[in-house]
Amino acid sequence: MKLSLKHLKQWVFFLAALAVASSPAFSQDDCSVVGQNTFVRLVLDEYYLWYRELPDANPALYDSPEAYLDAVRFRPIDKSFSYIASAQATTAFYSNSQFIGIGFSSRLLSPEEYRIAQVFPNSPASDAGLARGDYLLAVNGRPVPELIASGELSAELGPSEVGYIVELTWRSLKGRESTAVVKKRPVTIPTVSQTAIFNVNGLPVGYVHFRNFVEPSIAALNATFAELRREGVVDLILDLRYNGGGLVSVAQHLASLIGGMRTNTKVFNEYIHNDKQTSRNRQLRFELPAEAISAPRVVIITSRSSASASELVINGLDPFIPVTLVGRRTFGKPVGQYGFEFCEKVFFPVSFKSVNSAGEGEYYDGLPVDCSVRDGLNKPLADPEEASLAEALYHLRNGACSPDAAQRLETTDRGRLVEHTGFGQIINAR
Repeated sequence: MKLSLKHLKQWVFFLAALAVASSPAFSQDDCSVVGQNTFVRLVLDEYYLWYRELPDANPALYDSPEAYLDAVRFRPIDKSFSYIASAQATTAFYSNSQFIGIGFSSRLLSPEEYRIAQVFPNSPASDAGLARGDYLLAVNGRPVPELIASGELSAELGPSEVGYIVELTWRSLKGRESTAVVKKRPVTIPTVSQTAIFNVNGLPVGYVHFRNFVEPSIAALNATFAELRREGVVDLILDLRYNGGGLVSVAQHLASLIGGMRTNTKVFNEYIHNDKQTSRNRQLRFELPAEAISAPRVVIITSRSSASASELVINGLDPFIPVTLVGRRTFGKPVGQYGFEFCEKVFFPVSFKSVNSAGEGEYYDGLPVDCSVRDGLNKPLADPEEASLAEALYHLRNGACSPDAAQRLETTDRGRLVEHTGFGQIINAR
């Protein structure tokens, strides 16, 4: 097996998040199982943030690199942050905002209640008539509560393969039950899913539902913020409730579009590596894109699915702009990854932690909200009556949470997204 540090890979990940920057890569020629397992171990020994905590596990004793990683990861923190994905799926998502699937994201509200949170356009799900708020009742004829109880829901929905067929049964908000057979295919997730402008106390306020920190996001964000500038938008509502992360460079760009002159050249975040990689420690600074709006206030809608690069934007802006969080506590991932290609796969070990200009990070329990409200699945996104958006508008009008949201602040968040690991955690999509 040959390992080298030449041909650096230009990938930096935040939750599995790709960003153009100098990053390391080993070359790998031995694609036997033992060779792949050994590759994972060598990368971990060199770059893993918690390399000192690795157990002495023999790579020859595990039947896949995924199994080996699962055996040695630093579980008190890294339960799913580090992972291995196919190179093809990684490239498709970060280059084109695409994945292979049915075309919806979901929320598991209880063992009996599995809801559709978002349906992507021009997907098998949209063709079948699925919509936000629908209740998924059965998969391939098996009741969803049964699949949830047995832990078989993900398996029943099937692999990410073009042409894979799944039968879905659901109930709409109006009570109508439907069944359709869908065939998986490439689905494009719109990076900017919805935008709107609202009048708040006589001033225009922008709303942006941002879905993915991927390469196409830069152009989409520039076009969106250029329109906000033309409309004279003052404050901003940024909806990150389903955004599990992405490219660090896109997070830096989005934060710069929001901060504008208020943040230009200031420290956005700092990478801190293990003691073998201190030469890679560096600071990222806010820039001044032509489309920036210099928002005096920003309200950000979050959920337990808001992770990584989403949290990076929040934490990076917080020292400079009043940032109000509405919704639910975020996921909690103040660390990032490098991507190492091997044997048609990419390995993403946690390689650095991130802090903002005030040295604040370590939010492994997530970032707490100021105004607590559950996702309003019975209303469309961008509808001013949808619960989270309505609360954001209330806060901008009144400078405080609504009485109900303030009262709910200490309650437990039951509305978690279905748990995935690695790549699935980023997109929460099927």
